[in-house]
Amino acid sequence: MSQPAVAVESLCKSFGATEAVADLSFAIAPGEIYGLLGPNGAGKTTTLRILVGILQPTRGRVQVAGLDVAGEPLAVRQRLGFLTNTTGLYPRLSGRELLGYFARLHGLAPDAAATRIETLVEALHLKGFYDRRCEALSTGERQRLSIARAVLHDPAVLVLDEPTAGLDVLASRFLRDFVRGERDRGKAVVFSTHYLAEAELLCDRIGLLHRGRLLAEGTPAALRAAAGDAPSLEEAFLRLVGAS
Repeated sequence: MSQPAVAVESLCKSFGATEAVADLSFAIAPGEIYGLLGPNGAGKTTTLRILVGILQPTRGRVQVAGLDVAGEPLAVRQRLGFLTNTTGLYPRLSGRELLGYFARLHGLAPDAAATRIETLVEALHLKGFYDRRCEALSTGERQRLSIARAVLHDPAVLVLDEPTAGLDVLASRFLRDFVRGERDRGKAVVFSTHYLAEAELLCDRIGLLHRGRLLAEGTPAALRAAAGDAPSLEEAFLRLVGAS
């Protein structure tokens, strides 16, 4: 792998006597979708929160675009886009107002902001609801607008935590297609999901977390093979967790 876009090295995070993440290491290349999967309590959300600078690690190191997350958090955030299925939108702002506001927060010049917003409106098909208040949007419409907000500054790394939870089939497919497009533009994508079939469709490589540790890592095909030629990623996951 060339210079990784994301490098997690010997990461540990404890909450009192509870070790949520234990000696976790992985790396993600530019132009790669890396799935971070695991059962509830495996340490996925804790890992992602450390990666984006919300939590501080107990030990270990995380780098994004060559920058240390703990040491240079503001510079890292300029290179990160973070999206969850609960990403908040200001209910009384329209989509147009919301994106304009976040463009100013990111320090985009007015002309550059206008060009970038126009690109995202087209790419994410926002025109039909762009001038409506966020409080009046459907779940799928809010998620499209949240995507636009997360990638407005054209970050090198996208961190997506359960982004399709609660979305219907069409909205989920739209989001996956957009993520593939960002990958093809050279972005590194961290994709956490409970939907293993979705991960199998989307991810180039997958890390399986269990009890805060990296249980297995590889392409979906490699993980199925490692689990005795399991017929699906879900079955591979069950076999690997059961054997640990």
